[in-house]
Amino acid sequence: MKRRINPSNILLLTIAGMINAFGVTVFLAPVKLYDSGISGTSMLLSQLTPEYLSLSVFLLALNIPLFLYSLKKQGKLFTFYSVYTIIIYSVSAWLITDVLPIDVSMASPLAGNDLLLCALFGGLISGVGSGLTIRYGGAIDGIEVMSVIFAKRLGVSVGTFVMLYNVCLYVVAGIVLKSWILPLYSIVTYGAALKTIDFIVEGFDRSKAVMIITSCPDEISDALTTEFESGSTILPAKGGYSKKDKNVIYFVVNRFQIAKMKDIVHTIDPKAFMTITEVADVFESNIRS
Repeated sequence: MKRRINPSNILLLTIAGMINAFGVTVFLAPVKLYDSGISGTSMLLSQLTPEYLSLSVFLLALNIPLFLYSLKKQGKLFTFYSVYTIIIYSVSAWLITDVLPIDVSMASPLAGNDLLLCALFGGLISGVGSGLTIRYGGAIDGIEVMSVIFAKRLGVSVGTFVMLYNVCLYVVAGIVLKSWILPLYSIVTYGAALKTIDFIVEGFDRSKAVMIITSCPDEISDALTTEFESGSTILPAKGGYSKKDKNVIYFVVNRFQIAKMKDIVHTIDPKAFMTITEVADVFESNIRS
């Protein structure tokens, strides 16, 4: 492997696999709700096949070939991290359902038969596990990897590919179970997990990137830097209509600083033009530009 295995990543991926197993086996599987992707497929198959073909067996049997198939495209380190996390997920699921003294055969040990609670907390907890896996270099579901490979060929986005797979999964579950209640609640699980993954991967409090087009770049840059104790970048620009030379200030703030930032800019240059966009991660050095 060109990049070395990071021990801290292994520790966090171990935790991620255990968290995912806890969410699925304690909240979802007991009441026959379904996770998304290969995890949800494994849950459905484990309910329709003999007892010895458990959730853990299907997780390994379905996921690992998909990751090995994508080895060349995704790289050895990503594949290693992913397969490792899936093994931890599978083993943890087996321990919870078959070894530990936890009764998950008829209802959730924590939420009983309350489908809404099970859907929300199952999705939230499994989303934390999936999000940690993505954040630290892997993926816990083979369908996510397949979406990267095949979505472009099919002319759809990665998110659309995953969504279509899950819609098909829930439709099949509804037909097999002859009931749409559990598949519909499973959509709640999918939504909760998806939002949680976004929070874990991209952060709870996303920063805001501000682009300020102004004729007073130095004054505004100095004022923002002094007020917020953060560096800014001045970029040369040219007006598309006026053809006049302009400057663009690039500055990053948090959501609580936006109002004050606007006041500072418009006090110095009432004609300044601003756009504000959301950024997921900000990596800072100690060097101010």
